[in-house]
Amino acid sequence: MSQPEVLRQEIISFVREQGADLTGFARVEKWAETAEVPQEFWPQELWPLAQTVIVLGMAMPLPIVETTPSAIHMELYNTCNRELDSLAYRLTLWLNRQGQASIFFPRDCYGSIKILLEKPFAAFGHVPAAKYAGLGTLGLSHLLLTPAFGPRVRFVSVFTTAVLENSPPQAKELCIKCQACIKCCPPSALKAPPPGGGLAVYDKIACAQRAYELTRRRCYPCGVCSKVCPIGDDRKLFQATKNTKKYLQEKEILTKESDHPDYRSWEHFRRYGSWYEKEVGKR
Repeated sequence: MSQPEVLRQEIISFVREQGADLTGFARVEKWAETAEVPQEFWPQELWPLAQTVIVLGMAMPLPIVETTPSAIHMELYNTCNRELDSLAYRLTLWLNRQGQASIFFPRDCYGSIKILLEKPFAAFGHVPAAKYAGLGTLGLSHLLLTPAFGPRVRFVSVFTTAVLENSPPQAKELCIKCQACIKCCPPSALKAPPPGGGLAVYDKIACAQRAYELTRRRCYPCGVCSKVCPIGDDRKLFQATKNTKKYLQEKEILTKESDHPDYRSWEHFRRYGSWYEKEVGKR
């Protein structure tokens, strides 16, 4: 086994022991080859020494995501973010101690949602990085879909000078074009793709405005597009493979019957711990 491959396997073992659910490797040349991302956001532009981007993912358990918007979903999101940043920091230190100069970009590269309303771009995109690292394919929602968790996974990236083999691309397209993400989007920030296919038309400002309002009411993020996506083996684990109809009918049913038994547990978590129920009312 070559030295780079030994290091690669050591990295995979290290981050798995530290709690990573997914690990992928993307050579920085991938950004130039695909030309999907503006050049100023390429890793080699952000740090010229970078040779490989290591992408780490942690899952967001579906039953909690389904309660969105809620305080419990907010706490899961914040916990996952902290754990990801800590994991990436520990891997960075470990690589530096091995003589492989490395830095990491946190799971979010912006200061606040309010900033995104003025400048709707983060400093670095983990979604394309995860795609180039073979962890999944893009869905209509612009989220990365993974075989294990669908879009219910958060990512962080480590840049390193180590020259490591690129992970193989995802074998097949995962999005089934069901449009549940479009149909259920609360601010209608997702519209049907243009003729000829592609991703949904995405209104970043409408999405950020929804996020800003939920942040104010202490029940962020929105995450409905992650919740309703039918992709992911996690649905088998949580016995939720047939929930699409439930998602599509949620707003209509709760408008008529706020205590409907199918949604009672979700509504419980929305009712307590945030200002959402009191000030915003039903979706």
